[in-house]
Amino acid sequence: MNKPLFALIAAATALAPSRAATPPFETPAPVAFMQDLSTGAILFARDADRRMPPASMAKMMTVYVAFEMIRSGELKLDQLVTVRPETWRKWHGPAAGSTMFLSPNEQVSVANLLYGIITLSGNDACVVLAEGASGTEEAFVAQMNATAKRLGLTNSRFGNTNGWPDGGQTYVTARDLAALATATIKDYPAFYKRFYSRPDFTWGKTLGTGQAITQANRDPLLGRVAGADGLKTGHTEEAGYGFTGSAEQGGRRLVMVVAGLTSFNQRIEESVRFMEWGFRAWKAKPIARKGAKIETAEVQLGATNRVGLVAPRDLAVTLPGGPTPELTLKVVYNGPIKAPIKAGQHIADLVVTSPGLPQQSLPLVAQSDVAEAGFFGRAWAGFWSLFGM
Repeated sequence: MNKPLFALIAAATALAPSRAATPPFETPAPVAFMQDLSTGAILFARDADRRMPPASMAKMMTVYVAFEMIRSGELKLDQLVTVRPETWRKWHGPAAGSTMFLSPNEQVSVANLLYGIITLSGNDACVVLAEGASGTEEAFVAQMNATAKRLGLTNSRFGNTNGWPDGGQTYVTARDLAALATATIKDYPAFYKRFYSRPDFTWGKTLGTGQAITQANRDPLLGRVAGADGLKTGHTEEAGYGFTGSAEQGGRRLVMVVAGLTSFNQRIEESVRFMEWGFRAWKAKPIARKGAKIETAEVQLGATNRVGLVAPRDLAVTLPGGPTPELTLKVVYNGPIKAPIKAGQHIADLVVTSPGLPQQSLPLVAQSDVAEAGFFGRAWAGFWSLFGM
């Protein structure tokens, strides 16, 4: 059901109305995507639904599943995993890509393996973690695909845990990578903060001298863009250079993806330019304060027949810099909404549109609990429904 938000429409159109134009951005990246998580607005999309090899960006799903297993108690951060000699041999040496420099029969904690995956992009660490968590890499990959399906990553499939080329069995899209990054940030904020923004990590020792090996995080935004705190780079010959990243400034969090770039340095330059454009060329326009009542919604079979819809947080929309364009706002929900309803439950959305700009959808929640109607209340509602009332 769509219900017009008369008060907010009046307030919005009272602002100096103008038709907005999406700020231009040019990049050599054949695939690029950016979304403002604070409002849901998609700021840029180029070939965002093209299936492509993810390279090491696939490791974000390995990490997400590990976070999930830790939360459920199936894994513990201090749990030790033994590096199988067979796994070490397969993922040891220059032909095996990036490595954490694990040793055969070494025992490594889950926490350190996560640092090895995220900070060092260790292909070996992914497989060792998978074997420790699920017995085999294949079993862990099955869980990765089940999780991808649950998260709605409809154009992604994982054939291994580290994104190593596998004849096309592993593929993703930029839109799905952004959705995975978003899920990681929202579902596991403490883990995200702990593991994803580490600038470097030390593990393993050099042959001969036995010197400790410290490797830097390859994230091109860290130390270059204010508020940058994740996520993952990727590179193979078939995929080119890619990056899924995020940063937060002034309460706005952006997630970006670039893929198919031609060099390490180009990835740095384009990632920084893209993220800075997202923050500079767009602005947040406040719509409603946290707790503000926006509208009411009809309730079915409830102790009361209506419930207030309120802002669960300060709500804002993302607009191009410059004069504020004309905005149209509507409350949208599938209704009437069936009781029982809990206060704070997400039951509607505030949809904001403006000519020339992407639609934005902001959550609205129930203002109060609504219990189910008693027997006589349900009977009375059923009686009136016979007459279409």
